[in-house]
Amino acid sequence: MSANFQPVVRLRKERPGTWQISLPFLGEHGVIGSYLITDERQTALIDPGPTSTVTALLSELREAGFDPETITHILLTHIHLDHAGATGTLARLLPQAQVYVHSRGAPHLVDPSKVIASASRIYGEQMPTLWGEVEAVPAERVHSLENGNVLTVAGRRLEVHYTPGHAVHHIVFFDVHSGELFAGDAAGVRLQDVDYVRPPTPPPDLDLEAWSESLSRISRLRPDVLYLGHFGPTYNVTRHIANLRERLIAWGEIVLQAMREGKSEEEIRERLIAETQPELERVARDPQAIKRYDLATNYPMTVQGYMRYWQKIHPERLRESPRS
Repeated sequence: MSANFQPVVRLRKERPGTWQISLPFLGEHGVIGSYLITDERQTALIDPGPTSTVTALLSELREAGFDPETITHILLTHIHLDHAGATGTLARLLPQAQVYVHSRGAPHLVDPSKVIASASRIYGEQMPTLWGEVEAVPAERVHSLENGNVLTVAGRRLEVHYTPGHAVHHIVFFDVHSGELFAGDAAGVRLQDVDYVRPPTPPPDLDLEAWSESLSRISRLRPDVLYLGHFGPTYNVTRHIANLRERLIAWGEIVLQAMREGKSEEEIRERLIAETQPELERVARDPQAIKRYDLATNYPMTVQGYMRYWQKIHPERLRESPRS
């Protein structure tokens, strides 16, 4: 274990009324994070995580003195299972909770069959272990959001900003008064005590142009802190976004070059690991931290996302001659 590694606090107060929750994904803390914002009247849970960690989520809330049944809002940055898979189960267990999500994600909460089918093609028999059961959310509990909406929740004025690129239905929530921005995956992956930003680029929605504009939109908001889904707060926002933008492009070029050379998906994955993982290893040093990065965003899905992007959005780039 590296000398600078600190044990992850499972539920930590970040600022007045803002709590970060670490969910034990496959037994590892510091990989998936939810956030709680609260005042004397309302409590909102942001990105509750997968159903496989819902028991731990509720237990951690109770141990910290929160009654889960008083949760009034579930706010989703997007509907990927590591962020929102537990939403249907929580809607059943928490009678007051209303669910808020971008309009393009809302139908898939009410009828998650397409999400389940898509995930099952990728994860197969691992689905129950990774994500648990994915339940539908009653339609009357789901509220669609659009860019520019404002939510008054737990004493906050949360602006909704549309941030596609990672997912076509991705949004972030920004408290302009406190400077806190709940970023989901739009601001990438940067785990605790490791100064390294990794791009999460799963299929099918990766769009580098849209993501670049989303990063510019976040920058223009001038947040004081980004609360990442993977994992925790980051305060050097300008540097963080610049690093993510650089790696999004650089990793995409590595995959593109290999595709032009006719490499197989496995060969592309091996090349991407060979060209990118040494930098993470120099920064992280701790093998356990590297494992957590792979749990947060793994190389197979990273490559699949880029390959689909080049094939679907820029097939003309594939016809260019590979560099010598």
